[in-house]
Amino acid sequence: MTPADLSRTVLHAVRRAVDEGVLAGPVPDSVQVGRPGPGGSGDYATSVALRLAGPARRSPRDVAEILRTEILRTAPDLTRVDVTGPGFLNFTLAPGSRADLVRAVLDAGIRYGHGDTLTGTTVVLAPADEPRAAVRTETVLRLLRAQGADARTGEGATERLSVRPVPAALATDLFARLGPDAARWGLLRPAAHDRPATGDDLLVQHESNPLFTVRYAHARTRALVRNGADLAVPANGDAGTPEPEARALLKSIGDHPGVLAAAARHRAPDRVARHLERTAEAFLHFQETCRPLPVGDEKPSAAHRSRLALAEAAGTVLAGGLTLLGVDAPEHL
Repeated sequence: MTPADLSRTVLHAVRRAVDEGVLAGPVPDSVQVGRPGPGGSGDYATSVALRLAGPARRSPRDVAEILRTEILRTAPDLTRVDVTGPGFLNFTLAPGSRADLVRAVLDAGIRYGHGDTLTGTTVVLAPADEPRAAVRTETVLRLLRAQGADARTGEGATERLSVRPVPAALATDLFARLGPDAARWGLLRPAAHDRPATGDDLLVQHESNPLFTVRYAHARTRALVRNGADLAVPANGDAGTPEPEARALLKSIGDHPGVLAAAARHRAPDRVARHLERTAEAFLHFQETCRPLPVGDEKPSAAHRSRLALAEAAGTVLAGGLTLLGVDAPEHL
């Protein structure tokens, strides 16, 4: 079960509760599912009960308990649904559903996270000449289209992306000096209200450089898959359930569709860049704590296949995100 699946499951539970007269009030258009906050538990959480409490004229905890009962009736992919705090619903996925997530990523490829949340929406952006605004406009169009929107630039623009400009002394030679990948990252990674990154540190081949970390992590996943093939360890989504040590990486992978949708809605490609950094860090920690490939005389096992499939899924997310930002995802680095 992916976060998108879980969001639909909760939404259906709300609709059933309203239809059956157990819960009063309007049914929301969507339900946001994310990581549990402080005091939360499990893999994912939602605050939808707090939103519904006012119209339902009930306490958020009462609403959460109603939804908890409805969700448990029809969600075999969940082992636990807990109510915490003032009325947060917390979800713990069944072990097999984590393997389902890996399979979903490998099946979708770099289009994992693309969706239809903005289908029927038309966005016309004003063309931009200033370098940073032009790069952000191009990238936002790509993000919008990935969510099903009809997005373009042209006459009759309904929006204009306003950002702080690249300093004039650097703008003219930025791409020539840094190359297209580092230049684009430096223009997109800071939020729109922050100054762009234009220094030579974007070229540093060290973990202190987030761009290097993301691209290195992707190249490392590809190397693992190649080495796994040499050792006859297949990376596939049917390899079994990922281990508990992989939880942070699984969460980051599962968050990817929501991040892409939010980045499109808010016209904020920096959200994608930050998410790629988190995914890369989670992957690099995972490969250190859970060896994806056998070492020495160790025989390939189901655990190795599961770890390798998860590594490939992480690489797929990194490649997909970099592609949307217009940055190359190298096979070798």
